[in-house]
Amino acid sequence: MFADEGLGVHLCKQLEKNYKFTSDKHSIDFVDGGTLALQLSYIIAQYDKMIVIDCIDADDAKAGDVFFFPYDAMPKKISWSGSAHEVEMLQTLQYMELVGDLPQTQILACVPKRIEQMSFELSKEIVNASKIMIDTVIKHLEKEGFSCEKIADFSLQDLANSSYKN
Repeated sequence: MFADEGLGVHLCKQLEKNYKFTSDKHSIDFVDGGTLALQLSYIIAQYDKMIVIDCIDADDAKAGDVFFFPYDAMPKKISWSGSAHEVEMLQTLQYMELVGDLPQTQILACVPKRIEQMSFELSKEIVNASKIMIDTVIKHLEKEGFSCEKIADFSLQDLANSSYKN
């Protein structure tokens, strides 16, 4: 959850706190998986569709670059190396696919700026990318039949600063 590596957790909380999503046909849950990865498998198995928000590495990409793609069409240049997960999220998704419990999965990811010191301070690249990521999620959910209403205005940095308190 430190610095840019906490993007998935903080963006999930930002979506949950700042927006109300409604649908006549669907329901939505926001699950902060932290660094649990494989321990999330029993939760993941309960869903028909999911969006995973995480940090990634990608060949020829720079900090702040945003990617949105279906899990089953993952570009070869993408990897999850160097994250804080005890088992990488990619391996968890592969495990879920192997046992037949992987829901239809979209990946929304960003390349973090690698920050060595322990801090909750997010880079400007991640803060800027988060705006693109929020818009991407909202557009995707609207295509899935959800309507979206903005109900608050918590900043990503404010949520990162208080994340250890939750």
